[in-house]
Amino acid sequence: MSKKPNTVTWKAIIAKYQKQSVARGIWQIVNTLVPYAGLWVMMYYAMNVSYWLLLPLILLAGGFLVRVFIIFHDCGHGSFFKSQKANHTLGSILGVLEFTPYFQWRWEHGVHHSTSGNLDRRGMGDVWIMTVKEYLESSKWKKIAYRFIRNPIVLFGFGPLGLFFIKHRFSTPKSPPRERKSVFWTNIGVLTMAVAMSYIFGWQAYLIIQASVMLVAGSLGIWLFYVQHQFEGVYWERSEDWDYLTAALEGSSFYRLPKVLQWFSGNIGFHHIHHLGPRIPNYNLEKCHQSEEIFQNVPQITLWASLKAVNYRLYDEENQRFVGFGYLRLLRAA
Repeated sequence: MSKKPNTVTWKAIIAKYQKQSVARGIWQIVNTLVPYAGLWVMMYYAMNVSYWLLLPLILLAGGFLVRVFIIFHDCGHGSFFKSQKANHTLGSILGVLEFTPYFQWRWEHGVHHSTSGNLDRRGMGDVWIMTVKEYLESSKWKKIAYRFIRNPIVLFGFGPLGLFFIKHRFSTPKSPPRERKSVFWTNIGVLTMAVAMSYIFGWQAYLIIQASVMLVAGSLGIWLFYVQHQFEGVYWERSEDWDYLTAALEGSSFYRLPKVLQWFSGNIGFHHIHHLGPRIPNYNLEKCHQSEEIFQNVPQITLWASLKAVNYRLYDEENQRFVGFGYLRLLRAA
């Protein structure tokens, strides 16, 4: 990378793009939730015609649910509306659609932002990552558990369902009171929604559609989060050498997506900008990225190139790179 801007410079730049637009926010709600609701009706009627007709609708609805999550995500950062009360209200409502307790997630995600790229502060709001040394020194059962979790079928398949349907139903022992309450009230909201939707569509149709759409959205969401922090040349350092600016620009990728996928993912591919300025609304991320050359001179990942990240399993701290489990055989041979 070229020389990084000093603290005063980059903070002044991102401050220009932290301004919310009520009109754009409301329009995003409309162009996301209205089509999503319409797709639910279409999926219900498609079930009575052909499951082949249902499948593309499920994929499309999953994409819209990812976009719902981006709005939810912006609310958590206080970047969607100027009013924090409005952010919290909308975020809590969308959290029911996402099966995700707003305040609990907001707290955990805040920890992720303050520790991203720090090898000494992994564990909350992250995908489980072990270094080569940690793995080699682990017990047999911990190695088995890690290999199971890092299996792509589990990580991007069963994992999202377990996350949204099971993990998010419980608070953690360290959760503050408001966060624990948000889990309780979200569970009440999810149960109420499930009963109402089952009454409207029938419980079998509701379960099939809900689980299928959540699987698609969850898999896409986990993939986006995964590839934005696990890529070739990623920045990871121990606490004594960790730097917030470097962690944002070099520890979070610029995921260059086709325009249609960029729309569904709410510009979250500009992840380096998001980590640099979490209070920038999703619709301003691209503008901020294009405003300064320093923001463009960051690790870029194309959709095709990102696929090799599936093979990343461990972080080789000594050589500062991700490796697969096959690397362990080379170590033993050496």
